[in-house]
Amino acid sequence: MRELDPSVRPLFLCTEREIDRVLLEPTGEAFVQQPIVPPTRSVGGLLRFWQAWRATNDLVKKLIDEHQPVAVLGLGGYAAGVAVKLAGRRKLPTGILNPDVVPGKANVYLMPYCRRIYLGHDAASEHVPQEHRDKCLTTGVPLRPGMEQRGDRDAACRRFDLDPRLNTLLVTGASQGAKTINEAIVETARRSTTGGGPFQGWQVLHLAGRDHAETVREAWRTTTMNGRAKVLDFTPDMHDVWSAADLAVSRSGAGTCAEVAAMAVPTVFMPYPFHKDMHQAANAKVLADAGAAVIVDDRKDAAANADALQPVLKGLLYQSERRASMRDAAEKVAKRDAAMRVAKDLLDLTGVA
Repeated sequence: MRELDPSVRPLFLCTEREIDRVLLEPTGEAFVQQPIVPPTRSVGGLLRFWQAWRATNDLVKKLIDEHQPVAVLGLGGYAAGVAVKLAGRRKLPTGILNPDVVPGKANVYLMPYCRRIYLGHDAASEHVPQEHRDKCLTTGVPLRPGMEQRGDRDAACRRFDLDPRLNTLLVTGASQGAKTINEAIVETARRSTTGGGPFQGWQVLHLAGRDHAETVREAWRTTTMNGRAKVLDFTPDMHDVWSAADLAVSRSGAGTCAEVAAMAVPTVFMPYPFHKDMHQAANAKVLADAGAAVIVDDRKDAAANADALQPVLKGLLYQSERRASMRDAAEKVAKRDAAMRVAKDLLDLTGVA
């Protein structure tokens, strides 16, 4: 938005989770942590949610009065609920970003209060209530700066102390890691590396998550991949991560799927299996249907996941032509200008552009 109008001063309203602070502090952007918490299905959980909602409501009213925003944009989670609702009631230009194919409960709740619904995929419109479809604009999913195309692979490998001469398998469960994926890939490696196996000639860059990293490091030490598995708890340098990757095993959150497409990385998606609406599976299906990805259901068990994952990986690790075809398919579905499209439309809504 600042590229379009240098006078723009963003203010991010986030939660009190540590990951929000970790992500926002290095950007230098102004942010305010709200006491809002997600609702849970228990008497105590609902009471905490209601108390936190009221406290957040008071805070956001004060912030709106103090900052006089010209627009409010919700980014798809419960943290946006209070601000979008209050802004909508005050007739301020409001929008919500809907990156997932299946809208989350927070976004569905906020649709009556917003003027624009920015869709990550055309397929998402089918899940928007009929009375709000005229608000929809398909933009794609905004990417962080620099993520529009792959960087130098060898330099990216050296950035993580990887050998540029080896192919790199990226394993990631997004910013907080994914325990079932962590366990599945190590179990697959234990089975595969005997006698060289299908991991021969490959190295692993494993983003395990802060809560899982040490356990995962110890697990890799029990495999013959020990010296070729680099484990990180978290890194903000995802451009280098994707640039180093020749193949990935990953969750399929909307942001991850957008990065996979933009960076053209052949990927095996293991969608998060604990959401009722299975929206990560719907996200992954967009890329799988295009030929850019393969889906392996997360069976929530290390042995069962390894059983399913092993033959799929075996069919990709040593089929360079298939990986090349998947990269080409990803290029065709990538939407690299989503952030600018959202920014332009939001400024148009304000009437000050």
